[in-house]
Amino acid sequence: MASIEVNGKSYEIDEEGYLVNLGEWNEEVGAYLAQTENVTMTEQHWEVVNFLRDYYNEFQIAPAVRVLTKAIGKKLGADKGNSQYLYELFPYGPAKQACKIAGLPKPTGCV
Repeated sequence: MASIEVNGKSYEIDEEGYLVNLGEWNEEVGAYLAQTENVTMTEQHWEVVNFLRDYYNEFQIAPAVRVLTKAIGKKLGADKGNSQYLYELFPYGPAKQACKIAGLPKPTGCV
């Protein structure tokens, strides 16, 4: 299995670059994974990443983009709970790309 190295520590990733052990995630790992996705993390990016981690902890599933959009709209407001906003932050798919950066598994239904 492949791995990445962040601050001298090795982390296992799967063939698509998702973190294998969700419990090993931290913000440094998230920032590294964001770099590999060509995403420059801002406060708005972290807000979505932290929302996803909370969502996963509560429901034990990574949400598909439609569910994510709706849930973010409820919690963070309608201005953030829309596809356009999320795709501006995560151009390769808000659910798929944001989940990777958040150290979560790929959402079901994502290609």
